[in-house]
Amino acid sequence: MSDYIIGVTGGVASGKSTVTRLFETLGVEVADADLAAREAVAPGSDGLAEVVALFGSGVLDATGALDRGAMRARVFNDADARRRLEAIIHPRVRQRLGDQCRQASSPYVLAAIPLLAEGGGREAYPWLDRVLVVDVPTDVQHQRLVARDGIDDSLAQRMIQAQATRPQRLALADDVIVNDGELQALPTHIAALDRRYRQLAG
Repeated sequence: MSDYIIGVTGGVASGKSTVTRLFETLGVEVADADLAAREAVAPGSDGLAEVVALFGSGVLDATGALDRGAMRARVFNDADARRRLEAIIHPRVRQRLGDQCRQASSPYVLAAIPLLAEGGGREAYPWLDRVLVVDVPTDVQHQRLVARDGIDDSLAQRMIQAQATRPQRLALADDVIVNDGELQALPTHIAALDRRYRQLAG
């Protein structure tokens, strides 16, 4: 069981997944909020039933699973819809993440929470011991998002604007990785943080 839990957060296309994968190569377990969110609305789940009751069966694909593309387009155009969806998903995600972190066996564990600032911050996750923010300038974020998801500039802009601002995320940070450069620089930063976290956990 890991008693030391570090939340990892950052805006869309900031490179959080790359950062957590590098920690994993050092033997650190990662509990992933995105995965927990998928499980929260998996076919047959109470979470999916609530989403359908709220938004209608039009949010389902042909297999009966949540149509993520349709849902994303809908909530990024409607802040109220996004808040209602988050009210269904976020409590389930917090519960799943907390359970996974408590069951981890590495010296410390990472809880990858992209929407930490939007989901209530430290107040919503009082069991986090530290917060690591993966930070990137908004223009770099925008370029990566368009390239990665094959979306247009307008949707990329709305996705970024729908999230917390850089200052809001950085206000939560105990540690920051600025991920606006070459990938080759990341392992050195991660290794240094890993040494620090092992000392703190010990």
